[in-house]
Amino acid sequence: MTRSVLVTGGNRGIGLAIARTLAADGDRVAITYRSGEPPTCLLGVRCDVTDPASLDAALATVTDRHGPVQVLVANAGITRDTLLATMSEDDFTAVLDANLTGTFRVTRRVVRGMVKARYGRVLAVSSVVGLQGAAGQTNYAAAKAGMVGFVRSLARELGSRGITANALAPGFVDTDMTAVLSDRQRTAALAGIPLGRAASPTEIARVARFLVSEDAGYITGAVVPVDGGMGMGH
Repeated sequence: MTRSVLVTGGNRGIGLAIARTLAADGDRVAITYRSGEPPTCLLGVRCDVTDPASLDAALATVTDRHGPVQVLVANAGITRDTLLATMSEDDFTAVLDANLTGTFRVTRRVVRGMVKARYGRVLAVSSVVGLQGAAGQTNYAAAKAGMVGFVRSLARELGSRGITANALAPGFVDTDMTAVLSDRQRTAALAGIPLGRAASPTEIARVARFLVSEDAGYITGAVVPVDGGMGMGH
């Protein structure tokens, strides 16, 4: 079955890897992006998930080109890392708005079509940080933990309609976000990973592909870590 897929924040890193992986499987894949240029092999729609009007326009384009969204990968988000004592209220609320409320905004809009079709896949890209916390990331950790509660509640609401809702919890991944770390920071991060290395975005994407596949049709409300063992026990 060729499906209409939407990956938010899909023009780089984990989101782009997921989008490309699903497109290679034959799905019709659209991505949202805020800046830069989207890859030519995918349908790119400029969108800010914190702006409802922008989101409505983007979804109208996706639906017109690919049909109602059947698979949603909620990946868009930002970071504003700093210790709590120096974190501004804007630093906190902006990260929650982009990561958590943005996931709510896009999911609420696409699940209506999924309910009508009695089929759907919702996958939220959370983080190991949402499960075990991280110094300097109280805002990001709160947002990513909130995504877990969000998809688990959604799983209970919509399971009877043939819709699954799961969360992916990546650990330390080689992306633009981690590329800016100093050698000391990178060494310290890798020291806490039993496998002793970072993941590639493609490794995350392969697990995402499974969770939105027909093979995972009986998996819902799950939080699946892809973190090299970093978050064991959380």
